[in-house]
Amino acid sequence: MRKLFFVSFVFLLAAAAVHGEDGAYIGVNIGTAMSSVPAPTQITTLLRSQNIRHVRLYDADPAMLAALSNTGIHVIVSVPNEQLLAIGNSNATAANWVSRNVAAHFPSVNITAIAVGSEVLSAQPNAASLLMPAMRYLQNALVAAALDRYIKISTPHSSSIILDSFPPSQAFFNRSLDSVLVPMLKFLQSTGSPLMLNVYPYYDYMRSNGVIPLDYALFRPLPPNKEAVDANTLLHYTNVFDAVVDAAYFAMAYVNVTNVPVMVTETGWPHKGDPSSEPDATSDNADTYNSNLIRHVMNSTGTPKHPGVDVPTYIYELYDEDTRPGSTSEKYWGLFDMNGVPAYTLHLTGSGVLLANDTTNQTYCVAREGADPKMLQAALDWACGPGKVDCSVLMQGQPCYDPDTVEAHATYAFNAYYHGMGMGSGTCYFSGVAVVTTTDPSHGSCVYSGKNGTSLMNGTSLAPSMNSTDGGSGAPRAFGDVSSLARIVSTALLLSVLLLL
Repeated sequence: MRKLFFVSFVFLLAAAAVHGEDGAYIGVNIGTAMSSVPAPTQITTLLRSQNIRHVRLYDADPAMLAALSNTGIHVIVSVPNEQLLAIGNSNATAANWVSRNVAAHFPSVNITAIAVGSEVLSAQPNAASLLMPAMRYLQNALVAAALDRYIKISTPHSSSIILDSFPPSQAFFNRSLDSVLVPMLKFLQSTGSPLMLNVYPYYDYMRSNGVIPLDYALFRPLPPNKEAVDANTLLHYTNVFDAVVDAAYFAMAYVNVTNVPVMVTETGWPHKGDPSSEPDATSDNADTYNSNLIRHVMNSTGTPKHPGVDVPTYIYELYDEDTRPGSTSEKYWGLFDMNGVPAYTLHLTGSGVLLANDTTNQTYCVAREGADPKMLQAALDWACGPGKVDCSVLMQGQPCYDPDTVEAHATYAFNAYYHGMGMGSGTCYFSGVAVVTTTDPSHGSCVYSGKNGTSLMNGTSLAPSMNSTDGGSGAPRAFGDVSSLARIVSTALLLSVLLLL
C-alpha cells in the first residue's frame, strides 16, 4: 500500500507541475481544413516560437497529441459533433473515448478540458438531447480515471443562443433550449467548469446593417458620448466583446446560475474577404481587432459587470483554412498561412511576452524569466560560437557588459541571432529558454537590434534556424519543461525512499 501511495504521489506531483492555474491568457484554435496540413511537429515548433501556451483542437488526433507531449502547452481536446450519437448513448463508449484520447496521453500532454461538440444547440439542434448524456458519461469516465481534478468538461456555444443581448442586463437564453441549457449550467456549476462561448463581433457588425459602429466592434477607443450604456445598470460598454460576455453572465443569472465563469473559445477577425460583400475583412481590421483583444484580455480588464475577472480567450485561428466552404472570408481567419508565414502583423507594443507574429522590427528575443542558468549559459555559448553572433559588446568595458548576468548576456545574444536570422519561425527558442517579446530590452548605451540584424552576425553565412544548444540537427527539444518535471518527480522519489527507511 505504501508503494502504491508513493506511485500516486509522484503522479500527482507530475500532474500538478504541468497543470498550474493560469490567470488571464490567450490561446488559439487549430483547424485543419487545409489542402496541405502542416505536420504536427511543424505546428508545435510554430507554437513554441510564438510562445503560445494554450490551444484548442477540434478533435483528439493522436499524432498531434504526441507532438504536444512534454511541451507544457495547455490543450483542449474535442469530441467532434459526429461522435455525439455514439457517446451520448453509451457510458462504455464514453469511457473508451476517454481511455484512448485522454488517459493514454495524460499527463505528458497537458490536457485541461474536453469540448463536447461544437455549437450543437444552434448548428445541430436535433442532437441537443444527446449533449447532456454525453457530458455526464465523459465526466463519469474522468472520475473513474481520477482525472476529473485536472480536466474539465464543457461544450462551446454560439452566442446566438443568447436573445435580446443588448442591453446585456436584459439578456436571456433561448427559452426553447431550457430543457438542455439549465441542467447543463447546473452541471458546469457542480464540476467547476466554464461556459464555453464563441464570440464574433465581426458577424455582429456585419449583420447589424450599420447599427453597430466598426470602431465599437474593433475595440477602438470611443468618446464617452459614443459608448453604449445599459440603462438598467448604467454600465458603459466600449466594445461588442464585453457586451456579449456580460450578456452571457446576465442570461445565466436569469436562470439562477451566478458562479460559472465564461471562457471565450472562439473569436477573431478575417483578414481577407470578397471586396464587394465583405469590405471590412481586411488585414488592418484583423490586426486592430486581435491586437486590441490580446491587450484587453492580458491586462485582466474583465468586463463592466465583472471588472478584473479574467476571461480566458482563444483566437480563431492559427492557420488560414483554404478548403473551408462558404464566403471568401471563411478561408482567411488565420494568424498564419499553412506555411507558417504571418498573414499580417500584430501590433502588441506594451503587451510583453506574448504571441508575437510580428515580422517587422518591433519584436525582440529575450531569455525566458526563471530559465535554468545552466541552460541559459549553454544557449549563450552556442549563440556566440556556432550561432555566429558577434558578442564582443558583452566584453568587460563594452556597452552591453552590464548587468553582468547570464540572463542579460543571453538576451543580447538571443536577440542578435533572432534578428540575424530574419525573425524566422523557431529562431527564438533555444531549447525553451528564450521567448519573443514586444518590450524593447535596450538599456543605457546598450541598444538591442531591431534593424539590420545581420550586422550582428559574424561571417556571411547564417547559422541553422533549428538552434538546439546541443549542436545537433533536427527540431529543438523542450528541455526546460521536461527537466522541470523530472526534478519534481525525482524529488518525490527521494522523499519516498527517505520515508521508507
